[in-house]
Amino acid sequence: MALFDRIWNRERKNTTPVPLEAAHFVVLDTELTGLDQKRDSIISFGAVTMTGLRIDMANVFDRLINPDALFKPESVVIHGITPSEVAGKPPIAEVLSDFLNFCGDRIFVGYCIDIDLGFIRRDTKKLLSSAIPNPVIEIVQVYEWLRQVSGKQREGEGRLRELPPIGRDGLYGIAEYFDIEVSSSHNAVMDAYITAQIFQRLLGGLSQRGVSLTDKLLKIGDPIGGGASQLPESNFSNF
Repeated sequence: MALFDRIWNRERKNTTPVPLEAAHFVVLDTELTGLDQKRDSIISFGAVTMTGLRIDMANVFDRLINPDALFKPESVVIHGITPSEVAGKPPIAEVLSDFLNFCGDRIFVGYCIDIDLGFIRRDTKKLLSSAIPNPVIEIVQVYEWLRQVSGKQREGEGRLRELPPIGRDGLYGIAEYFDIEVSSSHNAVMDAYITAQIFQRLLGGLSQRGVSLTDKLLKIGDPIGGGASQLPESNFSNF
């Protein structure tokens, strides 16, 4: 039986806390014809896997997709993928299971990941009649939690530099702050790799502030209820 059948044909939650250094992550990104889930389509998947802080560049998913939706000029300007590049590529129905099998039961990680997952969940429900039970981490929430904690941390031994607010450059601005090289080309797998490198730095910051298990990480990185809402009310010196 395929891995997809074993995992997604039953509801499954990865709720057992494990040490961050032993946790399995998949950092993902998509390129889209646009942001309208009713009309637009995925045209590219990019993903890399991580175990703890280690990025496995030997285990990468990088696929172009021939979309159902028409290309929009404004989206082509962003991702640089043209209709001719995907004309001979398979449709989402032939790629989605491969992508989900690649992800397995790893924790999903991404930047503005709700946009990507909105399309992935839509297509998974439509094409595979299934849901996606993987836990999800939004790195914006993790970054904001660390930024708030570093800003409130008392002066003294062990104090780490305060993170700046996320600016208009978004993902690439965070990457620049962490001295992560950003390619001039914009594509899903490169953005996934940039996101993975940022996540490395954030995991290191969490570890230095006493976050050592995935249950706390998942609360901090929750796309809806994470970030600053998970800050302790007092005693920031413990982080």
